[in-house]
Amino acid sequence: MHFETRAIHDGQEPDPATGAVTVPIYQTSTFVQDAVGVHKGYDYARVANPTRTALQECLASLESADHGIAFSSGLGATTTLMHLVDPGQRVVLIADVYGGVYRMTSQVYEPKGYQFEYVPADQFANLREHLDENTRMVWIESPSNPLLNIVDIRAAADAAHEVGAMLVVDNTFATPYLQRPLELGADVVVHSTTKYLGGHSDTIGGFAATNDPTIAERLYFLQKSLGAVPGPFDSWLVLRGIKTLAVRMRKHCENAMAIAAWLDLHPRVERVFYPGLPTHPGHTIAAHQMHDFGGMVSFLAESEREAVALVARTKVFQLAESLGGVESLIEVPALMTHASTANAPFAAPRNLVRLSVGIEAVEDLVSDLDNALVPAAVARA
Repeated sequence: MHFETRAIHDGQEPDPATGAVTVPIYQTSTFVQDAVGVHKGYDYARVANPTRTALQECLASLESADHGIAFSSGLGATTTLMHLVDPGQRVVLIADVYGGVYRMTSQVYEPKGYQFEYVPADQFANLREHLDENTRMVWIESPSNPLLNIVDIRAAADAAHEVGAMLVVDNTFATPYLQRPLELGADVVVHSTTKYLGGHSDTIGGFAATNDPTIAERLYFLQKSLGAVPGPFDSWLVLRGIKTLAVRMRKHCENAMAIAAWLDLHPRVERVFYPGLPTHPGHTIAAHQMHDFGGMVSFLAESEREAVALVARTKVFQLAESLGGVESLIEVPALMTHASTANAPFAAPRNLVRLSVGIEAVEDLVSDLDNALVPAAVARA
């Protein structure tokens, strides 16, 4: 079946007890057992819950995965995946990784003896030079957050596998509608379901998927043992959001492309980062491994001061962290979502503005940005 059909039906058979078309919210912490150790597949909700099972099966299907594991947040999924690595082993990450991941690796795991190397996106063509036999994991985002860098996923997988490492791809920006990393050789795909998969800025969640049964078995064990699991209502909200993922992503992409092209010609914009632009250094690779270019756009304002002033002037674009909802958001990553990278050699530019382009009328979004990008003298008047 096609993606849109699977998003609505996979893992979501009508409720056998009532015939309900929508998967019920099984708001319970425990389940009655027929006898000691004899039950209908569920005994305690931290271990498994039918609403969570439906979400896991649906998302696994969309990612072309045999196994899907849901978590309480994107960082909950990241934390769990880091337990696949032992102290003393190396993890190589794309340098402009999400600030929350960098905070975790640098301040939580590095003091415990884990080894991390952060490789700029433009060096990934020579990724093999950064890997050795002690490298356990390669972690990439493509497109990356917040600079929208593109990595050749198949090439990265080949390089990682040469040294026996696994490739993990954060697919949050692209979603499985635009890109399926497991089909390109990745071992694990991870999401913050808070973002496009939920799609309505009303829930927090994470997800990991794999086709490797050994990795899956370990992740299921860690999910149960570490306990970073989503509740049934959060699972239900993400499951509901997935039903409209395809139609939403088409509009996100259409709006983002129009805004990126408009910004690219604006005299007060220093540079635009969007893989859909032919001038983007990763455009050719993105066109090959993605079905479209996503709803995220970043650009450089004339200065940090202007970036801060600009994001305060928008009306339709709301100043907030996060991304991927139906509403458009704007932020300054260096001072907000990526503040933890301030002292890193790959810190986000302080004049960088990040847009999460929503599904409003594109004319209103362009007008809003046009009004915000006024000359400084006019803004002070």
